[in-house]
Amino acid sequence: MPPSPGPLAGLTVVELTSTFLGPYCSVLMAQMGARVVKVEPPAGDIIRGVADERGSGLGPAFLNFNRGKESVVLDLTTPAGRAALDRLIDEADVVLHNMRPRAAARLGVDAETVLARNPRVVHCAAVGYGSAGPYRDEPAYDDVVQGVSGLAAVQGGVGEPQYVRTQVVDKTVGVMALAAVLAALHERSVSGRGQAVEVPMFESMAGFLLMEQQGARVYADRTDGTGYARTASPYRRPHRTADGVIAVLLYTDAHWRDFFRLVDRPDLADDPELASIRGRTRRIDELYRLVDDELARRPTAHWLRVLRERHVPAMPVNTVDDLFDDEHLAAVGFFERVEHPTEGALLHARLPWTFGRSGTPVLPGAPALGQHTEETLRRLGLDDDAVRAAGTPRPVTGERPAPA
Repeated sequence: MPPSPGPLAGLTVVELTSTFLGPYCSVLMAQMGARVVKVEPPAGDIIRGVADERGSGLGPAFLNFNRGKESVVLDLTTPAGRAALDRLIDEADVVLHNMRPRAAARLGVDAETVLARNPRVVHCAAVGYGSAGPYRDEPAYDDVVQGVSGLAAVQGGVGEPQYVRTQVVDKTVGVMALAAVLAALHERSVSGRGQAVEVPMFESMAGFLLMEQQGARVYADRTDGTGYARTASPYRRPHRTADGVIAVLLYTDAHWRDFFRLVDRPDLADDPELASIRGRTRRIDELYRLVDDELARRPTAHWLRVLRERHVPAMPVNTVDDLFDDEHLAAVGFFERVEHPTEGALLHARLPWTFGRSGTPVLPGAPALGQHTEETLRRLGLDDDAVRAAGTPRPVTGERPAPA
């Protein structure tokens, strides 16, 4: 599809978030055509300084999570900064923040305050823990929620708990927040009214994990039996071949029957217990160990050919660097080249979703700290003194504590 305004064109999002969760939610909206105004404190989003080799406040992660947004610096601890935010809220369709409840109330960006000013706004609080619970004012980051939600324990298996080596909580809950916001916008199209939406990281990831890991505890009176045998197997891993590594998933009855015959194990192909997923689950460690042993006997190219002939899911194991040379990603135009005014040529992953009629825009690069402050505040009717009083950037390189 050629570039176009996108399905969310005409929507204005005021984002008061930092790190990854909120920025990921809002950059997806920007990639679908929404106007996103990122309100930053005078020191800027903490992520600006991560791996910022040039000292520009535009580190690699910030460039990816904040492309296509407008940066407006406001000091919300001052009356002028708060008044300027009110002007932004007046024209907003969505207000998104990731502050703890006390901080949000102190700065006047809580749902009650925002909706009193603009009853049509969808107010989304992407918080660590739901406001009705005792953890409501505890700070939360991805690693901490991986721990408390059970994800780190599941990832570690029978060994020590381990973190997933990507910000899986932030990005997963960012997509959940997007879904919640879009649902509230749909409801507004019927009722004409906005509402408060709360998306807590802990509850979101607990529900996410329990979908398959709850196991026998889905039955209310059971007190044991959690887990999912297939993912718990120590042999569930990328498999070594004679010359590389391959990812294979044998799942259906036909997959396993074909594999047993392929590796000359007719005894297993004819075993009635292994003819069903119920029986295979009981013997999953034995089966995955067999796969591990057999795949090591031949090269990757052989296995990709014979497994794909039998419609068994199988792909090579890529590194992050390999993605930039992947033939499929090249064919679908996954990477977009953008000329940034200060950082030069950049390569960004496009929105992975496609819209057959409305298309999506090609976004400009991420903004410098406060790049749009004066332009935006003047458009809202503020004079020179009010613009200056609202907030002045004071960037600090390197990582620093988030204000909330």
